[in-house]
Amino acid sequence: MKSGLFALVAMLCAVAPGLAEARPRDDVMSGAFRCAAIGESRQWLDCYYGAAQPVRAALGLPPAAAAQLKLLQSPPAGQATDIAVRDAVMAEAFRCNSFGDDRTWLDCYYAAAQPMRAALGLSGAPQARAVATTAPSPPPAPAAAPVQDFGLRQPATAREGARVVSRMASYSFDQYGAFTATLANGQVWRQISGDTNVARWNKPAENYVVSISHGALGSYKFQVKDSPGMFRVRRER
Repeated sequence: MKSGLFALVAMLCAVAPGLAEARPRDDVMSGAFRCAAIGESRQWLDCYYGAAQPVRAALGLPPAAAAQLKLLQSPPAGQATDIAVRDAVMAEAFRCNSFGDDRTWLDCYYAAAQPMRAALGLSGAPQARAVATTAPSPPPAPAAAPVQDFGLRQPATAREGARVVSRMASYSFDQYGAFTATLANGQVWRQISGDTNVARWNKPAENYVVSISHGALGSYKFQVKDSPGMFRVRRER
């Protein structure tokens, strides 16, 4: 399921504006990708709405519904049967980066959910001011590690803080060819000593979208969309 969603990340590179304007939006999209673990369609939609909280906060809007935020913090795992619908939503959400104004972007992000709303038999997608009150109330879920803590401590469970997705902001190589990559979300990751895979990036950093997930024995796996190789890394800060 996740491979289908990650295939859409490349569209972000073609339409995203300057990185200085994009950080709350990057956090939103990173959160939206965390929702991919959810199997049930309505819960996925509410998690998608909860992921919008960073931009809502930046705009001074009321917070997303508590039920939505709980789903985002600890998405329940399941098997999705609506991958094509989710892909359509995420593709539209990436196209919203053509808007410079955050309020317009946020309304576009919510409107992008229309394919899922239609599949669920719901009314047309509301705008930002209405979405915070549209969610049902799922059962409380235990809080997961926030995205900013990913890589700084080991998770309590296998699913907690399972993945981070972000564009690169910069990268460099040391004398041995090991890389250090700074992400648009502010995290800095370094390839660990002993990893024999060699990154061969030659494009501007913002052209690369990174996915980082937990590996075996406390390690982390670093992969770049449309670039070969899986690298073992540790978080520097």
